[in-house]
Amino acid sequence: MIARAVRAHPALWGAALLPAGLLLAMAVRLPWAGDLGMHAAVVERLRADLSHPGHPLVAADAPSPYYSPWTVLLALTARVSGLGGLGVLHPAALAGLVLFVTGVAAFVRTLTGRPAAVPLALLCVLLLHGTRLFAWSGVPGLTSLALTLAYPSTLALGLALHLWALLRRAVAGAWGFVAFLALGLLLAVVLLVHQFTGAVAVLGAAAVLARGGREVWPKVAAAGGLALGVLWAWPYYPFFALSGADGLDAIHRPLYTHLLGKFWLLAPGVVALVARWRHDRRDPLALLFAGGLAVFAAGGWSGHWAWGRVLPAVLLPAQLALAVATAEAAGRARRALAAVTGAALLTGACAQAGVVAYALPARAARAVRQYVPAVAPWPSFGWAARQLPGGATVMTNDYFALRMLPAYGPYTVAPAWPDVFLPDERARREATRRYFAPSASRAERLGLLGRYGARWVLQKDGAPGLRPDDPALRRTVRGPGGFALLEVEKR
Repeated sequence: MIARAVRAHPALWGAALLPAGLLLAMAVRLPWAGDLGMHAAVVERLRADLSHPGHPLVAADAPSPYYSPWTVLLALTARVSGLGGLGVLHPAALAGLVLFVTGVAAFVRTLTGRPAAVPLALLCVLLLHGTRLFAWSGVPGLTSLALTLAYPSTLALGLALHLWALLRRAVAGAWGFVAFLALGLLLAVVLLVHQFTGAVAVLGAAAVLARGGREVWPKVAAAGGLALGVLWAWPYYPFFALSGADGLDAIHRPLYTHLLGKFWLLAPGVVALVARWRHDRRDPLALLFAGGLAVFAAGGWSGHWAWGRVLPAVLLPAQLALAVATAEAAGRARRALAAVTGAALLTGACAQAGVVAYALPARAARAVRQYVPAVAPWPSFGWAARQLPGGATVMTNDYFALRMLPAYGPYTVAPAWPDVFLPDERARREATRRYFAPSASRAERLGLLGRYGARWVLQKDGAPGLRPDDPALRRTVRGPGGFALLEVEKR
């Protein structure tokens, strides 16, 4: 089937495989700008102690929602292969890419039999966003995926797409109880791997089930009961405690800014969605879009910015609707839709052309970024990590170091990201702030280091903190940008 589709539309498939090939290069390069350090740290902790990994970022006995079936599998893979947390994220990125691409294809094939729809859908999902660069975990644009390919959110989105495809076939084919129980288990896995994408998966499943008759609801109830049981029994963190968690809204506020610049290329897809809804009031894409938009709008209205993570439920239906409409159109309508879709895709490709820089050597990448906007990769702290023993705690307030050092095995005093299960998170952040406050005394700084067992300090020369020549410190190595890694002498 795939071979026939490629022969029928070679140029279209060639255009779709070009950004997919770039993403394949990302699985090899793994450009670092975001949460990559967190996910590597999670694997490191599980690899060291599978039954009691503790908190992934700080030396504390606390659960973490990042400990999922997927990260447990990656940790086992790391143990068997001898790879570290960062090393095993390369095959993780490849797995995420494969599941995402095949998930898009599987779901689109349940919407239409037109062979052109699959490559069009891949192009629309990757390129139809806006002209303002936007990268966020779980949002499947080309730039976003280039930076988040190894994240659990990418794998979870691929699994969600497969879930929707299988569920549509299950409803249409009157599958039995066992098949629905398997789908319930798959939904639980998606929810455990990435909770925000799990919410998108639930909305999509509800949209698909709108076509189901009465005979399907006992099977759905059994599947839902199994999913709830798996979530309740998961040993690494209390899943249902996340529903009442707060503290995640501030970090998600950017999801509600510059919406027009980020997503205006979706306008033709919204028009296609309206046409689908007028033709069929139970169309799954239209219902998913409506549900996602309602949750997104409610988050903006109420100040629950974390609800903005439902964005894929708004974007995907519009992108897929335009791809299907273009593939199914005939005559003048086909030429008009092809022109509109082609222009939108070309505009999106130009806006995200900077992703090419991630596949190039450093000097060539810098030259590309001079002319094409791109999210710049982060500086490396490998020079410091090589001096730090695994499990060491580091006092630092540097934005990048906080997010990168745990990937290599050390802890930091304060976590880089908000954490709903860490009871002393605020105290740790305050301790870090106070250590680097110009008004802090030497005795206070030494006390803070001792309180959190910090045997290492990473800071810039001349920055507030203990002076590098303080008798309590020993300079071990200097790094770029005026950084110094200092060891706290035993007392």
